[in-house]
Amino acid sequence: MRILLTNDDGIHAPGLEVLEEIAAQLSSDVWVVAPDDEQSGASHSLTISEPLRMRRISERRFAVRGTPTDCVLLAVQHLVEGKPPDLLLSGVNRGGNIADDITYSGTVAGAMEGTILSIPSIALSQIRSNSNVASTRWGTARAHGAEVISFLLKQGWPGDVLINVNFPDVPAEDVAGVRLARQGKRDQSLTRIDKRVDPRGIPYYWIGFDDAPESPVPESDLACIQADCITVTPLHLNLTHDETFSHLSKHLGELNR
Repeated sequence: MRILLTNDDGIHAPGLEVLEEIAAQLSSDVWVVAPDDEQSGASHSLTISEPLRMRRISERRFAVRGTPTDCVLLAVQHLVEGKPPDLLLSGVNRGGNIADDITYSGTVAGAMEGTILSIPSIALSQIRSNSNVASTRWGTARAHGAEVISFLLKQGWPGDVLINVNFPDVPAEDVAGVRLARQGKRDQSLTRIDKRVDPRGIPYYWIGFDDAPESPVPESDLACIQADCITVTPLHLNLTHDETFSHLSKHLGELNR
């Protein structure tokens, strides 16, 4: 099996090292194409207003000055030699990608691009609290990652679906199981903009999030993570909302009289 790895934390991120360890348990044919620097929050953006710069680090390892989407597209169309990848893994992200995070996530976007290119794709993230940046529990993803991926590959999933996996912020031995979870909804009141002033008196801003407990909907990814479970969420690329489509189709004649 040929595996392509990418991320949004950058080519030197510790989570990418963890992902390489996970991938090595599944195959010896592993390629890495990741951003040259951090692209967190880049979502599914594509670089079209300037050229992409790439540097080869080793035989099957490349850094791209671009987004995760750029990396996957460049990898599949130009860098990975011979047959295309059989599997794309994106991550392991430093921090969770659940609930509304999914729409901002470069990690999830890397898996989206793989799915668009007809490659089975999985995004993987390691939950951490905002106050736990330096002590991210990489061992949890490292211990459980290969087993979860192997299970998912055995079961399979449709071609227009990607899988989003999140590991809880607990030691590997304290994981309470693996749960299928629906995408949750965050409390947006926890989002804050921190205004500061630089030495020249010019204001600037940091977007951040308060590290506070939430009351999520049962069976959501937020609730399952709070229960110390690994979450598995299938995400559909087709964003059409069928109920609204059906409702509007009943009344569209009013515009066409």
